[in-house]
Amino acid sequence: MQRSFAVLAGVLLAGACALPASAADGDQGFTIKDPRITESSGLAASHQHPGIYWTHNDSGDGPRIYAVDSRTGKTVATVTLRGIGSPRDVEAISIGPHNEIYVGDIGDNYGGRWPYVWIYRLPEPKVLKDQTVTAKQYVVKYTNGPRDAESLLVHPETGRVYIIDKQEDGGHLYEGPATLSTSGTNMFRPVAPVDLWATDAALSPDGRQLVVRGYFGGIYYDWNGGDIKRKGRLDVPLQGQGEAVTYSPDGTELMFGSEGADSQVQAQDAPGRTASKSPSASGSSGSGAGMDGGSVKIGAVVLAVGAAALLGLRRLRRGR
Repeated sequence: MQRSFAVLAGVLLAGACALPASAADGDQGFTIKDPRITESSGLAASHQHPGIYWTHNDSGDGPRIYAVDSRTGKTVATVTLRGIGSPRDVEAISIGPHNEIYVGDIGDNYGGRWPYVWIYRLPEPKVLKDQTVTAKQYVVKYTNGPRDAESLLVHPETGRVYIIDKQEDGGHLYEGPATLSTSGTNMFRPVAPVDLWATDAALSPDGRQLVVRGYFGGIYYDWNGGDIKRKGRLDVPLQGQGEAVTYSPDGTELMFGSEGADSQVQAQDAPGRTASKSPSASGSSGSGAGMDGGSVKIGAVVLAVGAAALLGLRRLRRGR
């Protein structure tokens, strides 16, 4: 019996220490070290390549996106988009179902100069290396006229695309058609007000929560098919020009990015720290995939401590 208790305690402690880093601790932030990336305006966490974050420069960099390894801050792949025109003002990036990358060429610094903007879609490469990938290009217009925007989000289950315009006194969430078309204009209509001068936004991996960030703060909402309900303020780090936010793949962390050379991506606890229950989002299909990583670890440690206590009690009794 004494040996059984000892084995049990050892197994439980080993299990607590051997939890995947993404489940136990989440991503902890990093510095983008690529000298070519000086205006990181968007972030998207890869679910296919753990630890990889996709980003891009603002206007003037051409049709390119970068895969940055959060463990080193180094770029591990530069992907050039083929089959599209010359980008004007790329402001956002998001990943939808089936590991499809959406790039939002939706900025308009003149607040209404462009009668239409573009969204590009491409499959996330299965192998991370410098390469050229064919992308689809979608023409986008708003039902209430041209506007500036820096926030693009794609629902992780339906693939529906949304945009939030950038208005100093607050903008709106715009909903696109159920399926984007390459053969015509895709009309986006306002469906809900957003009380923030928005510079980026993201949906949680389970599609139940929307976060919106600005330069000096943020808001999070409950999400129900585009019907949003404000829940509270976000604790947004003070950054030089904060223009990016994404969830970590397990949904427990928010990653905030900023423009500038050697820019830092800073991690904050996501509201509620609700890890996604989706195996594709969490990278695990085990029974603990939907649980908060910290809770799993704490629970295992508590069990291990309990087993050790029982072992000590048995030894005490045998010594009497």
